[in-house]
Amino acid sequence: MFARTSLVAFTIAAAISACQGFAVLSARDLPANCARTYTVVSGDFCDGISAKESVSTFQLALVNKAVIDAACDNLFVDEVICLGITGQDCDTVHVVQSGESCSGIAQTSGISFSTLLANNRNVNNDCSNIYPGEVLCTAPNVIPYSS
Repeated sequence: MFARTSLVAFTIAAAISACQGFAVLSARDLPANCARTYTVVSGDFCDGISAKESVSTFQLALVNKAVIDAACDNLFVDEVICLGITGQDCDTVHVVQSGESCSGIAQTSGISFSTLLANNRNVNNDCSNIYPGEVLCTAPNVIPYSS
């Protein structure tokens, strides 16, 4: 009898835990105007998702600012995140390699330095804060990101 009661209690606890997990998922609703989505898999990190899905590091952070923390260490498997907002979605990107500069990336991409900075608001004016693996938007036009 005790074993059966324990089994029932365990089953109820597991069901409550599963429902709590569902509540976390539904609390992270996507923006209504999300143009593209991605489902997180084991081992994902923000720059890796950005490179794989052609979305800049800046855009991924901006679109998911209510969901993904600054360190990008709160992603979980099967979480659905937004990659871009309709009308504000840059999918022309460049993954920064060691030794590259913004001026070189802009020139190779056929865009102006000012367009590169406008589309990557996380990059400072002297471009000293880019790093290998960062994904930059290299679209030829300025993306009208809303804050």
